[in-house]
Amino acid sequence: MTQPGKRVFWVLFFCLLLGGAALSQVSSPTSADRAMASEEFRRGVQSYYRGAFNEAVMLFERTLSLIPGENLVLDWLGKAYYRSGIEGAAMQQWQFASDSGYGGLLLKNQIEIVRERRVTGMDAEETLRYVEAGSFPGQSGTMIYYRQPVSVLPLEDGSCWVAAYGSNELVRFDVNGTITARTEGRPLTGFDRPMDILRLPEGDFLVSEYAGNRISRLNASGFWISSFGKRGRGSGEFIGPQYLAADSSGTIYVTDFGNRRIVVFDKNGEALFTFGQKNGAFPGFSAPTGIAVVDGIVYAADSVFGGIYCFDTAGNYIDMLVPAGTFGRPEAMRSWEGYLLVADSNRVVAVDTATGAWFETAKTGNAPSRITCAAPDVNGNILVTDFVSGEVYVLSRMSDLVGGLFVQIDRIISDRFPDITLEIRVENRRRQPLVGLKDKNFFVTEEKRPVARQLLAGAASNNDICDVTIVIERSAAAAPYGTAIRDSVREIAAAMNGRGILRIVSAGDIPSPEGNGNPAQFSAFTASSLRSPAGERWAFDMGIRLAANELINAEKKRAVIFLSAGPLSENAFSRYGLTNLAAYLNNNGIIFSTIYLSQGAPQPELSYLCSQTNGKSYYVYRPEGLSPVVSDILAVPNGSYRITYTSSLPTDFGRAFLPVEMEVYLLNRSGRTEAGYFAPLE
Repeated sequence: MTQPGKRVFWVLFFCLLLGGAALSQVSSPTSADRAMASEEFRRGVQSYYRGAFNEAVMLFERTLSLIPGENLVLDWLGKAYYRSGIEGAAMQQWQFASDSGYGGLLLKNQIEIVRERRVTGMDAEETLRYVEAGSFPGQSGTMIYYRQPVSVLPLEDGSCWVAAYGSNELVRFDVNGTITARTEGRPLTGFDRPMDILRLPEGDFLVSEYAGNRISRLNASGFWISSFGKRGRGSGEFIGPQYLAADSSGTIYVTDFGNRRIVVFDKNGEALFTFGQKNGAFPGFSAPTGIAVVDGIVYAADSVFGGIYCFDTAGNYIDMLVPAGTFGRPEAMRSWEGYLLVADSNRVVAVDTATGAWFETAKTGNAPSRITCAAPDVNGNILVTDFVSGEVYVLSRMSDLVGGLFVQIDRIISDRFPDITLEIRVENRRRQPLVGLKDKNFFVTEEKRPVARQLLAGAASNNDICDVTIVIERSAAAAPYGTAIRDSVREIAAAMNGRGILRIVSAGDIPSPEGNGNPAQFSAFTASSLRSPAGERWAFDMGIRLAANELINAEKKRAVIFLSAGPLSENAFSRYGLTNLAAYLNNNGIIFSTIYLSQGAPQPELSYLCSQTNGKSYYVYRPEGLSPVVSDILAVPNGSYRITYTSSLPTDFGRAFLPVEMEVYLLNRSGRTEAGYFAPLE
C-alpha cells in the first residue's frame, strides 16, 4: 500500500471509530445523563404528589429522553396521564412497560381494569350476575351468634343491621362481618319475632314484629323509641306484619300477611287506609310478602300466586309487573338501579321495573336454603339472608371477585420522614368506592417488608365537610339569569354552614377564578361582581378543567357545580373531550353536578358527566330549594383513607427512590398497588 493510501485508510478507520463511539453514546446513557434523569424523575414524583400532573408528565417525558425505555419512568408517566384524565395515553405507557416484562400480573390487571371502565354499553344481565364473596355465619361450633336471619338493612358506612327472627334481636355487622352492636327492642319485653327493617329519612328505623303484631321505631343506634299497631283486623291492625316500604313523602306501607292486605300509615305511625282486597281486575292478595315503592308506584309480591302487582300510592290497582307463577316463593323486595331485587326460595331475581323482564342474579344451589331478603349495599355487593342455613351471604360480581379491588395511592406525604402518610383510594372494578374498611383491611410494606407502626388515621367517608367549586356559564344566553345565579351561589354558600372552601370560576372565553374562601363570605354575592364578561364565545371544557384543578388538593369530599343556562356551545369540547373530562373528574374523586337556570330538557353531555361522577341535576327554583345539593355531595360514598407508618429505608440524603406497596383485603377480595416517594433532601 502506498503512503497516501495508508493515510486514507487510517483516516477512515478513525472516522468509523469516532462514529461508533458517538452511536454508543446515543444508545447508552452516560453517568451524567443518568444523574440528570434521576433529578428530573425526583421532581416529577414530587409534582405528581402536589397534584401538578401536567408538570409531572413533562418531567417524566424529559427523564425518558435521557434514559429511554426505563420501565419505572414509563409506569409513572402512565400514572400522571391517568390522573390527568388521558387514560388512552396512560394505558399506552403501561403497555410499553408491561411488554418489557415490568409489573407482572399487577400491571396487567391495572391495564385491564382501566380498559373495562372505558367500555360502555355492557350487557346489564351480565353485569348483574353475582357469586358468593363471603358470609357472616350465625354459628361457629357450639358458639351461636344469632339465629334465623330474615332481613338485612345495609347502611351508608358499609355496616348493616340484620333482623334475627330466631334470636329476637337486631345484630349489627361491620364490613368485615364482625358484630359491633345488638339490640333487643322494647325494654323488658324485647322484640317478638322481628321480620323487616326500614330506614327513615331522619335516621331512625322501623322494625316489623311478626308475632308481636306491631311496628317499633328505633333510633340510629338501635335504642327503642316507640311502637304502633296491634293485633286485629281493623284500621292500623295486623295479623302477622311482614315487610316494610316507604314513599318519598314518608308514608309507610306494611304487608299484613294474615289479613291478606297492605296497611298504610303516615310518617308518625297514624293509620291511614288499607288495600289489597279483590277489586275489578285485581284478584286480591292470597299471601302478600315483599313490598317496594319506586317512583310513586307500589310493587307488592304474593308468595302463593308467585307474581308482582302494581298500585299507585292511594292503593289503586294498576297492573301486574310479572305474571303469576313467575316465582316459587317471593319474599322481600328491594329497589336498586331501575330493578327490583326479589328474594325467591334459593335464588335472587332482578326485575326491570320498566318492562317486567327478569333474570336470575344469584343462586345458592341445591343445598337446603330459603332466601328471605336480598339488599344492595354501599360497596356494590348484595347482602342476602338465608333463613334455613342461618347465614348472611355477601355476593359480589364475578369480575370483581376474580379481578380484585382497584387500589390507588393518591399522595405520599414524606416531609417528616421517617413518619410517612399515605392517602389512598379503594374502589371496585366499576369505580364504586369501598367504605367502612378498618385497620386490619390494610397491609403496607416497603421493599416487601412490613412497615412499623402502621395505623389507619382516617376515612373520608366519615367526613361531614366538603369543598365546592361553582362554575358559572358566561355565555350571552346566561346574561339574563343574574338573579338565578345570585340565588344559586348564596343558597349553596349558606348550605355549607361556614365549613369547607367555596370557589367561584367564570367559564368565559378565557375561564378565570373569581374568588375563594369561607362560604360565609359569599352571602352577599351578586352576578354583577363577576369580572369575566359574558359573550358568545365561552369555554365549557376549560372552565371545568380549571375548577377541577382547584380541587385536586382540597377536601376528599369535593364537587364541581355547573350553573347552566341552556345548550352547550359547539366548541364546548374543543380542548378536552367529554370522556377525558369525565375521567379527569373520576380519577381525582370529584363529583360533577348541574344546576339549570331555566326549565327545559337536561343536556345529554351534562347528564353524562353527572351520571359518571355520582352527581345530580337540579332546577334552580325547585320547591325544596338548593340546600340539599350540599347534603347530596356529602352523602356520596367516598373510598379515601389515610394510613400512617414509620419507614426504615435509607434515603441517601433524599436522593433515593423509596418504594412502598399497599395491599387491601376485604373478605375473599383483595387489591394491590405499588408506588414510591423521596425523603426531603439533606
